[in-house]
Amino acid sequence: MPGDHRFHLDLGSRFENIELVQVVLRDTLDQLGVEEDARHWIDVAVREAVANAIKHGNEQSPDKQVHVDLLLEGDELIIRIEDEGPGFDPVAVQDPLAPENLLRPSGRGIFYMKSFMDDIQYSPRPGGGTVVTLRKRLAGLKSLS
Repeated sequence: MPGDHRFHLDLGSRFENIELVQVVLRDTLDQLGVEEDARHWIDVAVREAVANAIKHGNEQSPDKQVHVDLLLEGDELIIRIEDEGPGFDPVAVQDPLAPENLLRPSGRGIFYMKSFMDDIQYSPRPGGGTVVTLRKRLAGLKSLS
């Protein structure tokens, strides 16, 4: 369908699969004419969300999948990442900028996602797991119809 830019991926819970998401995402953003700087930061945010879904959501279980959907509504890019894990409370995640957390090796993914995207929302996934929805307004998109 002309002008319909979306994709859906179902991935096993393996870190190697993050690269597949990034290849498809970069190609889509390139086709849309998203400027390089914005492409980079969107890529970082999505990488963090998928890594969190694999590591924390699905606990790298080979029996669970990560589901990634991208859709463009007007000038807003919407990316949903779903895991099949037990779910989590984003309020319980410690502030990575607090002095006691500065040297911790993890905990920055949510901070990066919030920094690089316009909006981030968490919701429970029907049947178990978490849905992370990332939103980014994009200016000056190519008309591909």
